Amino acid sequence: MRPIDTRIIRTIQETPSTRTFFFDVSFDDAQPGQFVMVWARGVDEVPMTLSYINAITVQKVGDCTSHIVALSEGDSLGIRGPLGNGFTMPEKDERILFVAGGVGSAPLAPLADRATSIGASVVSVLGARNSDELIFEERFSQAGEVYVTTDDGSSGRCGFVTDQLLDMDVAMFDHIYVCGPEIMMYKVFENLRDKQVHGRAEFSLHRYFKCGIGVCGACCMDPTGLRVCKDGPVFNGLQLESSEFGKYKRSACGQKISI
Repeated sequence: MRPIDTRIIRTIQETPSTRTFFFDVSFDDAQPGQFVMVWARGVDEVPMTLSYINAITVQKVGDCTSHIVALSEGDSLGIRGPLGNGFTMPEKDERILFVAGGVGSAPLAPLADRATSIGASVVSVLGARNSDELIFEERFSQAGEVYVTTDDGSSGRCGFVTDQLLDMDVAMFDHIYVCGPEIMMYKVFENLRDKQVHGRAEFSLHRYFKCGIGVCGACCMDPTGLRVCKDGPVFNGLQLESSEFGKYKRSACGQKISI
């Protein structure tokens, strides 16, 4: 797939380290949780989730994201996609729980928008290092009740999203959508598995992608060989049992990296 040229038409500084970039192209057929490969010319190509049908939300964490975050209106990026499998879409009569950590709220926010539009029953748990790093709290609050946790206690509950889940009856929810740092997601997975509801949960994984279309095998997971870019990046909790999820991932050269 060849990337299409897009122009940045608007930017929003979400947090000190995170910006949202709106394009002059919309991906109207994209499902929440799918991703696009973003080509920063002369730097690298990296996978990014769509936080709106015409936008990505980028956190400055490496060379390529640092380059992207420094771009301005009128600059261009190459985009190919949408790719992969997204989340199961919520329905009106379902009870929905969102669990997001940091920029992991980006792929979940479009689902929250849909839940708002259909009037579904929604509870969200949003976690961040501190109050300055909270993203899309207003979008989730429009969908329903929101619980906030921060590592330093500067907003909401001092602690982690898993601390909040311990005080909740997670078995009451029909669908549970999770995205954030993998160690956080794995702790959520363990919590849900202990209560035998992990089959109702979907997790959005991040792995190193080269091709993004399931050809190169760089993102295959042990022991099943599931390709995160093609079979995911969203997986049901049952698919992740006895997998490398929460244990290790791989670098660009295939070396295992403990999580």
